[in-house]
Amino acid sequence: MPGHDQHAAMAMPSQDDPDTLSEGGIQKVDKDAGKLTVKHGPLNNLGMPAMTMAFKVQDPAMLDQVKVGQLVRFRVERANGSLTITRLEVSK
Repeated sequence: MPGHDQHAAMAMPSQDDPDTLSEGGIQKVDKDAGKLTVKHGPLNNLGMPAMTMAFKVQDPAMLDQVKVGQLVRFRVERANGSLTITRLEVSK
């Protein structure tokens, strides 16, 4: 059938895809510790269920991009033995 080869091009991103972002809400911004506390959905790339926890940020400038109560999309990766936010976008 014509057109069926296009389905492969629309494949869902894998959980290891660096562009896959999780969603959550900022609960706390701790500039002294360089951490954000996020109530988040599943972190599929890490096999982690939804919960609330504090993460280090890769770039301290991320701490100035958000405030408590904002919804965000973000990527967490294991870096130097810590779970670290490597990408952060404020949801619109």
